[in-house]
Amino acid sequence: MRFGLRSVVVLVLCLLTSFQSAWGWNSIGHMAVAYVAFQHLTPKQQMRVSALLRHNPDYKYWSANLPANTSRKDKRAYIFMLAATWPDLIKGTIKGYKDDGNDAPATPQATLNEGYRDKFMHKYWHYVDVPFSPDGTPLVPTPAVNAQTQIAALRKDLASDEGDSLKSYDLVWLEHLVGDVHQPLHCTSRFTADSITGDQGGNLVKIDVDAKRLHTYWDDLLGNSDRKDSGAVAIASDLATTLTAAKQLGDADPTAAADLNEADWVNESFELDKSSVYVNPPIGIGLGPFAVSASPDYATNSLAIAKKRVELAGVRLAGVINAELK
Repeated sequence: MRFGLRSVVVLVLCLLTSFQSAWGWNSIGHMAVAYVAFQHLTPKQQMRVSALLRHNPDYKYWSANLPANTSRKDKRAYIFMLAATWPDLIKGTIKGYKDDGNDAPATPQATLNEGYRDKFMHKYWHYVDVPFSPDGTPLVPTPAVNAQTQIAALRKDLASDEGDSLKSYDLVWLEHLVGDVHQPLHCTSRFTADSITGDQGGNLVKIDVDAKRLHTYWDDLLGNSDRKDSGAVAIASDLATTLTAAKQLGDADPTAAADLNEADWVNESFELDKSSVYVNPPIGIGLGPFAVSASPDYATNSLAIAKKRVELAGVRLAGVINAELK
């Protein structure tokens, strides 16, 4: 399957001008995951996911903003890509959703899934705070409701006999959360003497580059989707590079790509946190600020990791959908 890369870039840049939130992997990364996944879906499942996404309340908006000459095949791919960003959009740009906090409430609301009738943002579904400490600071256990538990639940729902409107909701969340847990900093919280309650996946760690925060730095590795000025050129370049690389899918390790256990995905990200994210130099113990600008190797290695994680996420997402979506 071959998609018009320039059309994808134009489409994404047009739609991103209306998006204002900062997201895990950013929208560029999430759409790259979906792009890889769509190419690995069977033709039957490509049609199936396209039918499901018609139930999303933003479907008409997505369709209306596609280039007029978009083929049916490309339309299915583009909408699948855009759908991967939807769970982030309800946190800021889509009205009517309730902010129920960053920590899962101790009520049935935490795992509520009523399809699009569910009006909670569920911010706590986006990450897994697996704890570690380099200086012996006491740890706080991982919350009981998190991205890993919800991926497992969504997979089960996708394989069930529930109605298509519910499956549509499950699908967009699954697209997004599989991408999230392949971003290393969505899978940990580091505890140190300076952050005894955890650093929130690097959100509290200050660095000396434009991102300002370590978590944002990793989110933006594939491009900063919030820019609307001349930075759009950089967005297009990064997206094109990512999508071009995504066409060379032989780079993904076959054994790793075939691993469809979400617990393994989380553990991979967690191990990367300890070996490659919180690595000194430049990231020392504590909350910084740390001089990332003085460590070009850190930037090079981080980008290489991000690209590999996005590709793996896409192949694995397709594997789950192919195997489990009825």
